[in-house]
Amino acid sequence: MSGTDVKVNAFVRTIGRVRRPPAPVVLCGLLLALLLTVLLAATVGAAGIPLARLPAALGLVASEPGQAMASRDQLILWSIRIPRIAVAAMIGGLLGASGAIMQGLFRNPLADPALVGVSSGGALAAAGAIVISDSRFATHLQFLQPWLLPLAAFAGSLATTMLLYRISSRSGRTSIAIFLLAGIAIAAIANAGIGLLVFIADDRQLRDITFWLLGSLSGATWSKAATLTPVLGLSLAAMVFVHRGLDVLILGESEAFHSGVDVERLKRICIVLVSAMTGAAVSVCGVVGFVGIVVPHLLRLVIGPGHRLLLPASVGLGAVLLVGADTLARTIVSPAEMPIGILTAAVGAPVFLLILLRQRGLVGL
Repeated sequence: MSGTDVKVNAFVRTIGRVRRPPAPVVLCGLLLALLLTVLLAATVGAAGIPLARLPAALGLVASEPGQAMASRDQLILWSIRIPRIAVAAMIGGLLGASGAIMQGLFRNPLADPALVGVSSGGALAAAGAIVISDSRFATHLQFLQPWLLPLAAFAGSLATTMLLYRISSRSGRTSIAIFLLAGIAIAAIANAGIGLLVFIADDRQLRDITFWLLGSLSGATWSKAATLTPVLGLSLAAMVFVHRGLDVLILGESEAFHSGVDVERLKRICIVLVSAMTGAAVSVCGVVGFVGIVVPHLLRLVIGPGHRLLLPASVGLGAVLLVGADTLARTIVSPAEMPIGILTAAVGAPVFLLILLRQRGLVGL
């Protein structure tokens, strides 16, 4: 037996002795962490709301007559802060779960929705919408002005997905390897297109494109939260039907097929699901990296690789991380606001490197 086999066998035995927490404990812990993070996010900011004034601002208790501070707190909380928290939680959940599905589909812990070009396709369409917003053509789209940027980003993500699926499908079968490689190529083409738009943009457009590419939740509203809600609901429902197939797919496509899994149907569902989730997130907040790759890694260390628990847990932990990151982004340089993409990359990349270094000795990487 080789040294590598000994290391792998030792790793498997070690994993077998690890006591996994029960699923209700994990989900309840994530829910509690989310509630605490939301409570913190609601009270801190450029216009802070002390915890003692929070019940009156939420309308849970009656405020004193003539108290102007209570009216100000309610306006800030319900018009700005709560919609932003809701959007951050839903986007974090979508990105976390899409990363877990992508890693299970590719059977590769390094897979991420950004690798297949979905985020880049949405970003290219959004940058194009920003540049043409001042052109004569834009005068015919005045009725779509509030939704032009999100619609363009979602359309770009959807078009990228359809193109990738067409390239990677042949005779009714989808090649995951071709899908991944084509996604890398299309992402490079999209980035080249973004560079061209940056080159021809004026100063205002250049600033808008930069903030979009860095990611921001400053434009979160109740209408955008309402747009994300059905996407998140349908994604959660779809997870019920794909978790078993993803578990069996880890053994290989042939083994999954002989176990009764319709592999091609599973691929199509997962590809469309990941694209819809990532496209919806990009259409609202721009490009936010490392959530989809770090969240599943952290959870597998605690709860194991089973997708029945991993997928909903990824939604919960993704929501916690993005709400916390957005809270830090709008307070760390207050009264200014740091783009959230900078923060997630600055924190997510070192965490990911630490995970790789920790696992390297166990599996002989």
